Amino acid sequence: MFTAFLDMVGALMIIPLLPFYAKRFGASDFAVMVLIASFSAMQLVSAPLWGRVSDKYGRKPALLFGLGASMIAYTVFAFADSYWLLLVSRLIQGAGGGTTGVIQAYVADSVAPQHRARGLGWLSSATNAGVAIGPALASVSHNLGPHWPGLIAAILCGLNILFALRYLPESHDASARLRTRKARAPIDAVMRVAWVDARKPYARLIWMYSAGIGAYYGVNALIVLFLSRHFDVTENTIGFFYGYIAVLAILFRLFLLGRAVDKLGEVRTARLGALALAVGLALTPLTRPLASAHFAWASFAIVIALVPLGAALNFPSVTALLSRVVGEHERGLYMGVQQTYGGIARVMYPLVAGIASDHIGEASPFWISGAIILSTIAIGSGLGKFSGREATHEPGIDGPAKAMTAAK
Repeated sequence: MFTAFLDMVGALMIIPLLPFYAKRFGASDFAVMVLIASFSAMQLVSAPLWGRVSDKYGRKPALLFGLGASMIAYTVFAFADSYWLLLVSRLIQGAGGGTTGVIQAYVADSVAPQHRARGLGWLSSATNAGVAIGPALASVSHNLGPHWPGLIAAILCGLNILFALRYLPESHDASARLRTRKARAPIDAVMRVAWVDARKPYARLIWMYSAGIGAYYGVNALIVLFLSRHFDVTENTIGFFYGYIAVLAILFRLFLLGRAVDKLGEVRTARLGALALAVGLALTPLTRPLASAHFAWASFAIVIALVPLGAALNFPSVTALLSRVVGEHERGLYMGVQQTYGGIARVMYPLVAGIASDHIGEASPFWISGAIILSTIAIGSGLGKFSGREATHEPGIDGPAKAMTAAK
């Protein structure tokens, strides 16, 4: 969790400054978006590959390689004197940025099955703390000079590597790594989830996560525009909104998620989270001020709180359940595949939401997102029998469903 936190601090020191640096080199708006897309594209390609490397050689080597790539990328960013060097830095970081699934697999390896959703929730809290601290540290360090944010991010990444070398033991045992040699290749796993294994438990969980995460992240920018249009929020005050959401996200993951999973199990907790997330997004455009501005702010604060609540309950629970229904020797691979599909959704859905907002109305993307997230409840029907069980088989052509049913 500390490793993930420090990694996110470094990443969020770069992201807020990237458009300003690109504009300094004369980049157009489209060129700025190319920088954003280049990271996502490389991350999509690298996520299942890093997952397979972690399954075959261990979580720790894959994580160290990813952190090393980030350190190089931050250094290039610090001394970039052209748009093209900025692009190179993003490509390098994206290539090493597919380790999210590796970190999730590490937590899944290290935490007892019944506590995995809680552990993954703590992991999300750590990254949310990094999201809150990184931009502030970027602004402070930029006052020292334009090179310092990249340099400090690189130094933090180097310290992170030393910390991981010293304090992170390998979580993936040797016998599981040997069984990985007989397992399917990353590209095969990606394709099978979409076409061959679409009805299998692990494929449905990946679709649940991807649809939900795409609909959730796809309207984030539209929430900012909504606040700007109806609540007079500006660049100087939008930080308060992000701080409010970040604090709620941390509190829900730390103090509510574990209790909900203990009482309800992963499947019911995921359903409750999907319901809260869908309702929160669907009601958001209805909070615009009609009479009292104070009442509007209060109603918005209550409604928008359902969004981090739903995210806290849903996404860690789905990921924890995925870790149960695949064999330990392919856990990193399928968590990498999950990140790949989630990344595709995060790239594509904002385009759909933007078109809907322009041509149907500003409320339509929120309602579409709510409907998509509600549909994940139906996708997950019948998965309750896997909650609380640990999959130790090898998911071959028939996949985890057959083996888990036989075991039951």
